Amino acid sequence: MARRLRAAWRLLRVAVHLAHGMAIVALRWRALDAPAREARVAWWAGKLLRVLGLQQQLDGRFHPGPVLLLSNHVSWLDILVIHAACPQARFVSKADVRSWPLLGWLVGAVGTLFIERERKRDALRVVHQVAAALAGGDTIAVFPEGTTGDGRALLPFHANLLQAAIAGGHPVQPVVLRFHQPGHRFSPEVAWLGETTLLQNLWAVLCAEGLTVELSVLPALGSRHADRRALAARVQQAITEVLATADAGPAPPT
Repeated sequence: MARRLRAAWRLLRVAVHLAHGMAIVALRWRALDAPAREARVAWWAGKLLRVLGLQQQLDGRFHPGPVLLLSNHVSWLDILVIHAACPQARFVSKADVRSWPLLGWLVGAVGTLFIERERKRDALRVVHQVAAALAGGDTIAVFPEGTTGDGRALLPFHANLLQAAIAGGHPVQPVVLRFHQPGHRFSPEVAWLGETTLLQNLWAVLCAEGLTVELSVLPALGSRHADRRALAARVQQAITEVLATADAGPAPPT
């Protein structure tokens, strides 16, 4: 009962924080310059993580200037985690995210590029958009698995969007997300799998105790004249090695 009451209190605070974010976007967003927007993105994402009960640990530094971030994908929380540490990042996300209540509108407001993965022609369109954004100095974040996994092992990578970095000779940077909690090296509550709905996963996160997310930012890799599949394999190997090391270590104490 105590856990459910705490989860309900967190849910109320989440609703208030979402309303605050909507007010900022609706009333002030257009008047803000880029640094001011990034400051608010970092603050809003970081506070929402804290309201949800997550501690965040950051290891490594993001590459300055235009870069394509390639991250493993565990949950809808991934966007918040990366935005809290790298607020300038623009995400490439599945088109159906736009239909999420409230969050879809907020995600779109911060410059997200949407892709319909079922349409091959749409992938080409987004490659051109990402290439143009990188050429303009942006940081673009991609989940090359295309869907969420259990956090322990990677799903096959889709290499198409790496062509956007290769075309302009921009670096790619592997990013590793690992959610854990007491007794679990990889949190079963955070992983958003199967037919679980967004609201069901949200409630699981709200009920969890001692959640921590480790964000490991690995060294950037050059992309000039690279083969996109070979480059994707290098990124996948780098992320896999970090996850394997975590899997081999001791579980957090209960």
